[in-house]
Amino acid sequence: MGHDNSQRPNLAVHFNGTTVAHVPLILIVEDEPDIADVLDSYLRRDGFQTQRASDGDRALQLHQQLKPDLVLLDIRLPALSGMEVLREIRKVGDTPIIMVTALADDMDKLVALHVGADDYVVKPFNPSEVVARVKAVLRRLHAVSRQTRPTRIGRIQIDHDAHLVSVIDDAGQEHPLTLTRTEFRLLAYMGRNPKRCFARQDLIHACLPESDALERVIDSHLSKLRHKLQQAGGGSLIESVRGVGYRLWPES
Repeated sequence: MGHDNSQRPNLAVHFNGTTVAHVPLILIVEDEPDIADVLDSYLRRDGFQTQRASDGDRALQLHQQLKPDLVLLDIRLPALSGMEVLREIRKVGDTPIIMVTALADDMDKLVALHVGADDYVVKPFNPSEVVARVKAVLRRLHAVSRQTRPTRIGRIQIDHDAHLVSVIDDAGQEHPLTLTRTEFRLLAYMGRNPKRCFARQDLIHACLPESDALERVIDSHLSKLRHKLQQAGGGSLIESVRGVGYRLWPES
């Protein structure tokens, strides 16, 4: 059983080559005890704190109470399914989520990533690979948090430190957008080089490097992102380049 981390210590530790304020807490949501035991053991061996839930309702309770740094989430769960848990978590925040499931169908992957999962692991898996993916997702989060200067592209402002995108109106007022973590990563990555054309595979490697995401997953994420930007008054910022990929092209 994972440790009870309702009182999480603030520890100064060396993790992934970086000194961090606390040991990352991973919430393992898995109804098969043997699989949960293996994940728990491998994660704790690598220095993580862990907590476990065996059904969807308990997962949401612990997510609210403990504010974990990342959730490993099975799809087939008692009470609420993993997909329902994913949707509920995305309503309130952008905690990194890696789906862990026996469902290998491409459409299941597409739906999970479209809803807001950060990565997807199919059973049977190598637990060391799962730990590596957990570290990779947390590294990406830490790398984004190190950015200091907001990026302005047309009416859009990307604040890397705050993990926030805003639309600037004619009066100079900022209107924050609600984006998934993947949508933010894509916009922030493309925003560093406005007007450069990015191939879909470039975006997968840069924003979902540990994932086996298909190219149409990027299409889905960018379609939703484009719609959100347009609805908020950010204009047609994302352009499709036929046969190549996508670019940001600020309206003059």
